Amino acid sequence: MTVRRGRESTWHRLAQRDVAVPGGLLTPCLVMFDRPHAATALNVLLGALEVAPGASALPVRIERTRERLAAAIAEETARRERVLVGWTFYSPDAAACARQLALVRRRAGGDRLGDRALHIAGGPHATAEPRATLAAGFDLVALGEGERTIADLASALQRGDDLRGVPGVASLRDGVYRANGHGARVELDDYPPFSVAHRRLNAIEITRGCVYACAFCQTPFLFKARFRHRSVENVAHWVGRMRRLGCDYVRFLSPTALSYGADGVEPRLDRVEALLASVRRVLGARGRIFFGTFPSELRPEHVTPEALRMLKRYVSNSQLVIGGQSGSDRVLAAERRGHSREDVVRAVRHAVEAGFVPNVDLLFGLPSEARADRAASLAFADELVRLGARIHAHTFMPLPGTPTRGARPGTVPPAARLRLERLVSSGAAFGQWKQQASIARRLSRARQ
Repeated sequence: MTVRRGRESTWHRLAQRDVAVPGGLLTPCLVMFDRPHAATALNVLLGALEVAPGASALPVRIERTRERLAAAIAEETARRERVLVGWTFYSPDAAACARQLALVRRRAGGDRLGDRALHIAGGPHATAEPRATLAAGFDLVALGEGERTIADLASALQRGDDLRGVPGVASLRDGVYRANGHGARVELDDYPPFSVAHRRLNAIEITRGCVYACAFCQTPFLFKARFRHRSVENVAHWVGRMRRLGCDYVRFLSPTALSYGADGVEPRLDRVEALLASVRRVLGARGRIFFGTFPSELRPEHVTPEALRMLKRYVSNSQLVIGGQSGSDRVLAAERRGHSREDVVRAVRHAVEAGFVPNVDLLFGLPSEARADRAASLAFADELVRLGARIHAHTFMPLPGTPTRGARPGTVPPAARLRLERLVSSGAAFGQWKQQASIARRLSRARQ
């Protein structure tokens, strides 16, 4: 796969420039928008193209700003048969992406480009809200998992086929919504976890899907409520590639890290240890392994002395992320968390005794949260801090594709906000709960 980085020229100079190409237009290309919060998803798609038969010949251009994206589209459509522009984003960024799309279209040439430049959106939001995503101005939507779909799109683009007919793609045809099913569910071992050709490395996804199906989370409803794991041998292979590219540390992407290798709710610590031991052999004694911390977390009932002793033998992180979510057992049951308040307390005590600093996620404003439940969570936060934890505070967002998508946006009333701010000022709490409250309101308005 060939890669072209955007030139430093401004969009308007490129948009007004005619590019003469001897012998007619060049073959199609793919232009990808590299957005800050979706870099891992982009890297996975680029990696999928690297192993897809026939896709290596497709030119790919990666741009990091809307101005450079518009310039790239203007330049490439002046000299190529067709250009496919790829976007991937999460629900909190959906409104911003719609505004960016409108601006990019205008600056790249507007309606005069027609079908020669098609914009496709993928990711959790596009999958959950395909009609709204198309109504926002995107020409195509990729539904579900993207590895097989991006490869099929690349092949169809090179053959000159109608991209609206590709499996896993939805579109509007004469104002009628049409979808070709969801993208194929893949085995993680069949695809790279990042892009080697572009040297774009990221946390290795070791588990996809989640059996717990918490009511507020998109993961189990996008990837189904069961686990799919990348094999130990495959993880070791890609850690080796990372090391040869100069990276001496690795992080893992998982909805629940100690569920690695498990088929259901019971952890398989033998399989977790096999994974970590294999990675340690590849990285060597000086390599760093981060497990049970961002971008993954530990379920509180999995944080046992046995599990922590095993982690101590292999990991480099001194902190752990524990998903607590609420100090009310009633709320935990209503949101399908599958654990109790006391499970969180035990997890914090075990983690502190083992020498870890536990960062406990607490989610305020959940649909089932009443005033008494909120008070319980605030008191719970104080209790956990006294035990040695830090609080990672969040505000509930009604994410599309979840059972709580139609709920009211989460709020943190003034009195609760004051108590959280006191914890923040003392260093006992952190998080983007204020920004998330604003995002929650935007998501709710957009759905209405």
